[in-house]
Amino acid sequence: MPAFDRDRFDDVPADLDRVGAHRAEKRPGSGWVAFAWAALATGVLVGAGVIYLGVANDSFQFVNPSSSSTAEAGAAETDTATSTPTPSASESVAPLTDPSQVDPEVTTVTVLNGTATAGLAGAASDRLETEGWVVGTQGNASERVSTSTVYYSSAADEAVALGLAQQLGISDVELTDAFPGASVTIVLGADYSA
Repeated sequence: MPAFDRDRFDDVPADLDRVGAHRAEKRPGSGWVAFAWAALATGVLVGAGVIYLGVANDSFQFVNPSSSSTAEAGAAETDTATSTPTPSASESVAPLTDPSQVDPEVTTVTVLNGTATAGLAGAASDRLETEGWVVGTQGNASERVSTSTVYYSSAADEAVALGLAQQLGISDVELTDAFPGASVTIVLGADYSA
C-alpha cells in the first residue's frame, strides 16, 4: 500500500465535531421530539374530522349514560310508554305559553329528531328559542317515530309541556319517565312540519 505525504488536509483541529463526511452526531432524544409532534398533529386532525363529520351529518346521539341493565330497563319503559297509550294531558292544566315564567335551571328542555330529515331538531330548537324558550339539548332520537310527542317527567312540568306542544303544533303530550335527563323532551316525528 502506498504511503502519501502529509499535507494541510491531514491537520484537522480537534475541536471540530465532525463524523464521517463532516456530519455532527445526532442529539439524544431528537427522534422522540419528532414522533411526539407527529402524534399530536395526527390526534388533532382525527379529532377535527370526527367533529366535522358529526356536525355535517347531524349524527350526534344523546343517550342516557347509565349501565346496560338500566338502559335496557329504560328501553323497555320506552316501549311500554309508546305501545301502551297513556292518558294525554289533563284538561284542567292550562298551557304555559310565556317562556319568561320558566326557570331554565329547573325545567330543562330537550329536542330530539325522530326522523331521517337532517337538522329538524336544530330548526325546531331555533323556532323555540326565537319565541324565548331555552333549549338545553338537541340531537337525534334513538329510533324513528311517526308521531311527534312532547313528554314531561313530572306533573309540575305539564303546563310547560302543553305550552311547548302548542308552540310547535304538536297534539300528543304524555307523562313518562323514559327520559330521565330532562324535564320536558320533544320527540319530532314524521308528522312534524317545520
